[in-house]
Amino acid sequence: MTQPTDTASRIELQDFRLNTRIGTYAPGDTVPEYHALDLTLWISPDLVLIAQDGMAHVFDYDPLVVEIEKLAADGHYETQERLVTRIVQACAAHPVIEAVEIALRKFPVRAGSGSLGVRLALDAPQLQRLREAQASPIAASIRG
Repeated sequence: MTQPTDTASRIELQDFRLNTRIGTYAPGDTVPEYHALDLTLWISPDLVLIAQDGMAHVFDYDPLVVEIEKLAADGHYETQERLVTRIVQACAAHPVIEAVEIALRKFPVRAGSGSLGVRLALDAPQLQRLREAQASPIAASIRG
């Protein structure tokens, strides 16, 4: 993805295996053994170039990772796209995240080989529009 903001700082989560159930499969279909998440978050360099060590000076991504695990385990998903949407919404809840790129892949695709997935990138204006939509009363009633 091209640089989504003027920010050059990123947090990258790669090949994170999720405990999730996605898809509907007929007898004889290849059922994925696992799903892997790649997530890149653009943040301010001020949260990376810090004058002193301490969690108060950085973006604490651990609660977001825990939230992602909860979302992944939150029942059965028919599509990868729905889980991707929920993860991006969780990212949007953190104002320090300026842009997001996410990829979710299933392994294997056929006969023990390959991966197949969905990738989404939201730049700063797109992420802001998502935040505004999430804050609207109509969106809240839909999520509820």
